[in-house]
Amino acid sequence: MSEHQNELRVQSSGGDRYDIAIGRHVVSVDQPPDAGGRDAGPTPTELFVAGLSSCVAFYAGRYLRRRDLPDDVEVTARFTVATGPARVSEVALVVSAPGLPEKLRDSFTAVVSHCTVHNSLHRPPEVSFEVRTEPGQP
Repeated sequence: MSEHQNELRVQSSGGDRYDIAIGRHVVSVDQPPDAGGRDAGPTPTELFVAGLSSCVAFYAGRYLRRRDLPDDVEVTARFTVATGPARVSEVALVVSAPGLPEKLRDSFTAVVSHCTVHNSLHRPPEVSFEVRTEPGQP
C-alpha cells in the first residue's frame, strides 16, 4: 500500500470564520447568522458532505470518460445532522449520469461508492490531536 502525506492549514479570520489553505487554494468556512456567524462560506459540516459528494462526482466523471460516455455528472446530497454527539448521521446521494447505459449501472455504482472519501468513512483514519499553547507555532 502506498501512502503520502499532505498538509493544509486552517487559520482564524475573525468570529466563526476560518480560512483553509489547501495548496494554492483558500476556502473559507463560517456559520450562518442564526448560529453566530456571518455566512461567509459553507459550514465545516457542509464542506464535509461536499467533499464526499465531489469525490463521488470525480469518480463518476472518470468512469464515464474512460468509456467515452457523456460525463455531465451531477451529485445531489441530502444529509442529516444529529446531536449526542454532534455528527452527520445520514447522507443520501443521488448521482445523475445521463447517457449511462443500464447495463453499466452496477459497475458504475461500484466505482462511485469506492471513492477515496467514502472509503475513508468506511475505514476511518486514525486522528490524533496535539495542542500547542505558544504563539506562532505551526
